[in-house]
Amino acid sequence: MPSPLVEITRKLARRADALPFDEPVDRIYNPLVYARRPHEIYLERFAQPSKEALFLGMNPGPFGMAQTGVPFGEIAAVRDWMGIDAKVDSPPNEHPKRPIQGFDCKRSEVSGRRLWGWVAERWGSPEDFFSRFFVHNYCPLVFMGDTGKNVTPDKLKASERDGLFAICDEALREIVTALSPRLVVGVGAFAEKRARTALADFDIEFGRLLHPSPASPLANKGWAEQADRCLTALDLA
Repeated sequence: MPSPLVEITRKLARRADALPFDEPVDRIYNPLVYARRPHEIYLERFAQPSKEALFLGMNPGPFGMAQTGVPFGEIAAVRDWMGIDAKVDSPPNEHPKRPIQGFDCKRSEVSGRRLWGWVAERWGSPEDFFSRFFVHNYCPLVFMGDTGKNVTPDKLKASERDGLFAICDEALREIVTALSPRLVVGVGAFAEKRARTALADFDIEFGRLLHPSPASPLANKGWAEQADRCLTALDLA
């Protein structure tokens, strides 16, 4: 039976593609479309119901999900640990400084390397981890300025942000309904805040995991150990 998340994310991709954005956004990538093949392999293989917790990221990183279609999808983690390797198309209006090379990309996504490296060390196999947990990004889009610099969703104009958040909230509610986790863990403050807002009427618990971004001074001081302590506090260890 196909994962229910396939239809949810296909609908989200269509609705996200229809949204207009102005400055500071110059280019938008939607990996749910051009990286659909590896993304849907990830969903079909690992997004089965009755999860204990859903880990929720913000949006795709340029050298992670933007390349592989998998949240925090650092190339080696997706290809070698998860066993996912599929053709990735080119997005329309590709920025010359942010080429999409799929699994041929030589750059490493530090956040993804930290997160999935920690998962692999603590749980061993993908099957053991995904039997209890799932990882998803709240927003499916990558936003860039005219120089190719990343623009995070919280930096969008309020009117554009509201429209985007409305469809992402709806998709998150559908995903939580499909996976029925007892806990949603925001990877970073933004994701936790959006989860609490979107799921305010759900009988569910919330938590926060420190974001593994190298831009965070705290994350550069033993992120894995801090993540361990977080899981213990949330009774997920």
